[in-house]
Amino acid sequence: MVPGILGKKIGMTQIFSDNGRRIPVTVLKVGPCLVQAIKTVKNAGYTAVQLGYDDTKENRVKKPQRVYLKKNKLAPKKFVKELRCEDVSDLKVGDEITSRIFQKGDFVDITGRSKGKGFQGGMKRCGWSGGQETHGSMSHRAPGSIGASSFPSRVTKGHGMPGHLGNAQTTVQNIVIVDVNTENSTIAVKGAVPGANGIYLTVKYAKKKVLAKRIKEEEPEQDETVTEQTKEKETKDGTSE
Repeated sequence: MVPGILGKKIGMTQIFSDNGRRIPVTVLKVGPCLVQAIKTVKNAGYTAVQLGYDDTKENRVKKPQRVYLKKNKLAPKKFVKELRCEDVSDLKVGDEITSRIFQKGDFVDITGRSKGKGFQGGMKRCGWSGGQETHGSMSHRAPGSIGASSFPSRVTKGHGMPGHLGNAQTTVQNIVIVDVNTENSTIAVKGAVPGANGIYLTVKYAKKKVLAKRIKEEEPEQDETVTEQTKEKETKDGTSE
């Protein structure tokens, strides 16, 4: 099973539910993606699938990749990403992955590069409340003291400071899909996702939701076993009413 798909952010809009509620959504163009390589424990030491998205010119691909693509009769792609998965037995090189793998109501994790905001001060970058706004104050937005003088006589690791903000890989989790359009290969997800319009994104099934589903499926079996053991113990001890 493919754990996700590659795509591109189109932009934000709004849709209305059946009861008239307005839902802010982000429209994503996902797929079709080409399976360029399959990694297994035997040939790579782990299990994963390599996907390619968005056609590009052949001379824009590095020579080793170009040779590999020609050998397997694959088209060069602009955005290539490797996704870890548990089972790749139903996949083969050259397969096409489309938006049909998703359904309305699915939860996904979306990874992309956030918007770069340049050099910013501590109040914007770290959420400081700032100094006094009264007349005569000399530290409205200044960082103030960043360490003690005698001990430990250094700035502690991880201390918030002014610096570069944004332009970093960011993941938003548990985003619900509110609409799937297989004709245009687009999906609409509730809320915002990282990056500017046109940025490449990785859309994967929500990791925490899958884990929660597995735990929920396992819980009833464990509870029944515990209940049966408790009843047997009570019967032997003669404590049951």
